[in-house]
Amino acid sequence: MKTTHSGMIETVKDKIVAAIKGTGNIVQATVDTVTELLSTTIKDTGKVGTSATDAIANVASGAIRGAAHVGADLGHAAKGIMLGVLRGTKETGTAVLDTISHTAHVAIRDTAEVGGDVGAATTGLVAGAIEGAKEMGVSAEDAAAAAAGGALKAAGQVGSTAVDTVRKAVTKPINGVKVVLKEPGMTLSKN
Repeated sequence: MKTTHSGMIETVKDKIVAAIKGTGNIVQATVDTVTELLSTTIKDTGKVGTSATDAIANVASGAIRGAAHVGADLGHAAKGIMLGVLRGTKETGTAVLDTISHTAHVAIRDTAEVGGDVGAATTGLVAGAIEGAKEMGVSAEDAAAAAAGGALKAAGQVGSTAVDTVRKAVTKPINGVKVVLKEPGMTLSKN
């Protein structure tokens, strides 16, 4: 990992910690912080040679770490991350589904790394994707499937327990939307 990436992750973590402590509203604090940081970072990506995909990964990583640091509910934080990423990138059409999947992948990977509740984070990511879908002009079902798919892919890299947890988290409808898992070709980690 390059130092610019870890520096960005630490910056985001610190801002998330301050925002959650300042407002107490985990979802809104995370949405606002992620939206602001991503929109600024993406404007600057051409100047510093970082891709939008890297920026999303860094911001999502920092946000998960910040929320975990203050003991915040990672389900609420994950929902805020997803909404913040969608608003901060302002992607529309098919690219939005790739953004949703990538965001879910990073958030679940980092949730597992910090020992957080992967099931709650999955539910929060899917809920955020469903809510954001309306704003982004994609169907709630497609957004939910993209978030669940990204979460499942990350869980596959973590281990079979994480895969089972993600699958279980999306068995019931979330925000009234039935999640259809499109099983990616994945290899399970030996963990």
